[in-house]
Amino acid sequence: MKNRIKELAKAYAPEFTAVRRHLHSHPELSFQEFKTTAFIQEQLTAFGVPFQAGIAGTGIIALIEGKNPASKVIALRADIDALPITEANEVSYKSTNPGVMHACGHDVHTSCVLGATKILNELKDQFEGTIKVLFQPGEEKHPGGASIMIEEGALENPRPDAILGLHVHPSLEVGKLGFRAGKYMASADEIYITIKGKGGHAAQPHLTVDTILVASQLVVSLQQIISRNNNPFSPSVLSICAFNGGFTTNVIPSEVKLMGTFRAMDETWRFKAHELIRKQAIGIAEAMGAEIDIEILVGYPTLYNNEVVTSKARNFATDYLGKELVGDTEIRMGAEDFAFYSQVVPACFFRLGTGNIARGITSGVHTPTFDIDEQAIEVGMGTMAYLATQF
Repeated sequence: MKNRIKELAKAYAPEFTAVRRHLHSHPELSFQEFKTTAFIQEQLTAFGVPFQAGIAGTGIIALIEGKNPASKVIALRADIDALPITEANEVSYKSTNPGVMHACGHDVHTSCVLGATKILNELKDQFEGTIKVLFQPGEEKHPGGASIMIEEGALENPRPDAILGLHVHPSLEVGKLGFRAGKYMASADEIYITIKGKGGHAAQPHLTVDTILVASQLVVSLQQIISRNNNPFSPSVLSICAFNGGFTTNVIPSEVKLMGTFRAMDETWRFKAHELIRKQAIGIAEAMGAEIDIEILVGYPTLYNNEVVTSKARNFATDYLGKELVGDTEIRMGAEDFAFYSQVVPACFFRLGTGNIARGITSGVHTPTFDIDEQAIEVGMGTMAYLATQF
C-alpha cells in the first residue's frame, strides 16, 4: 500500500500542482467561494467520487467507500477560502482577483486533499471502511465554516472515528511534517469596546470626560488583568490592536473605540477571563465618569489534538516518509476553526513543510509574498492518503 501510494503521489504531483496554481490564481473570500467549489465538484466528478454540495453554503462532503464501509470512518478536511490581501509575488499563477490572495495556503490544502481523494478512490478495493472528505468554506471569517459544517451534519451519517487536517508551515523545510499532541492552538475571541463621555476643549478637561485617558487606562489595566490572573504555565494573550478616537490636537473626543483579540489555551480560563475583562472595563469607565459598551465575540475554541490519534498519525507518517522527516511542532497562539472538529471527534491537525531557504521561499502566511515550494504537494497528498488507509 505504501509503495503504491508513493507511486501514485509521484505520478499525480504535476496534475495537482496545476490544480494548486489554478486555485491560487482564482482566490475567493470566505463564504464567497462559488467558482472554487464548482471547480472542486468538477474534479470529484472526474474522479468518479460521489459528493454532496451546498453544505455551509459552498462546502462539499465527498465519500469514498472501501470494503465493509461501516467498519470505520476517517475524515479528511481541507479549507477553501482566501484572504483580503493584494499579492506581491510576480509568478505565472499570481492572483487574478485584485485584493484577494491565497496567503494562508488553503489552495495547497485543497490540492493535497483532492490529490489524496483521487488516490484513495483508486485504491478503495484495498482498504476497509469509509473516507469522508470535507471541503470547507470560511475558515478565515467568524463564525468559521467548520462550526456551520458541523451544525449542518458534516460529522454525522456517517460519523467519523477520527478527523485529519494539514496546514502549510513556511518555516519548516519542504518534505518535512510536524506533529504535536494535546493542546496545540489557541482559542480566539474578538473584543469591541466603545467608551463615551462629554467631549470638549482640551484646555478644560475638568468640564469633560476624558475618553482618551479612560481608554488608555483600560488598555494598560487589561494587560494586568490577564498577566496577574492567568496560570503562567498556560499561555494566554490579550492584544488591543485598534485605538480610534479624536481628530485634532485640542478637542477631547466624545467617543473612543478599542478593538482587540484574546487568545487562550484553556477553555475554563478563557471564559473566566471574559468575565474579568468585562468587570474591569465597566469598573474603570464608571470610576472615571464614562459610559462603556463592551462586546466579546466568542470565536474559535482551543484546538486539541487527540493523543492516541496524533501518536498513530505520527507513526504512520514516519513509516511513509522516514524518521528524519517527521518531528515535533510548537504550540501556536494562532487559531484555526479546525478546532471545532477537534471538540467533537478525535482529531489530528499537523504541519506540512512548504519552505525552502535556498530558494528564498521563506515568507510567512498572511503576507503578500507568501508562496510555497510545490514539492510539498506530492508530500501532502501522499501522506494524507497513506494516513487515511492506515487508520
